[in-house]
Amino acid sequence: MTGGETTIVAGIEIPSTDAFFLAVVLGLHIPLGLACVAIGAIAMSSEKRRGRHSRLGTTYFWSLLALVASATLLSLMRWAENHHLFVLGVLSFTCAWIGRTALRRRWWYWVRLHIAGMGLSYILVLVAFYVDNGRQLPLWKDLPHFMYWLIPLAVGIPLIVRALLWPPLAPARHDFHLMR
Repeated sequence: MTGGETTIVAGIEIPSTDAFFLAVVLGLHIPLGLACVAIGAIAMSSEKRRGRHSRLGTTYFWSLLALVASATLLSLMRWAENHHLFVLGVLSFTCAWIGRTALRRRWWYWVRLHIAGMGLSYILVLVAFYVDNGRQLPLWKDLPHFMYWLIPLAVGIPLIVRALLWPPLAPARHDFHLMR
């Protein structure tokens, strides 16, 4: 599948003509990626308490697991070209797992671990998207490749730090019960 054949869908170049690869990309991976980005953004902007934030966070977590599973399959089909996307997916899910587990098990400083884990997970999803698609996107296509990695990190990490330092979201006490 590395022979250089491509398929163009809605102006986006997909580096394969294999029907199974295209079915996974178009039918599973892209919808899951869009769901993760939208659900994650809504969860982050929702009031931090039981209800909407919790439901959306759970949906994000399981959607991310399915996204990483599809990314794993796609990466295995084109390992030489996509191994870095596999690593980003595994790192993203690991961060989400840490954030979710800290919340559920009430680890020491669980609120801060939850914020950092889920936030980094979301950033890594965006990094993977831009690394894979940036060269085809308006404005992004004119940037050097390293910017696809740097921009989501440069925007996202200060937002995570702000959330960690903003007392209503991440108090110094480890037993904070706001997000339960």
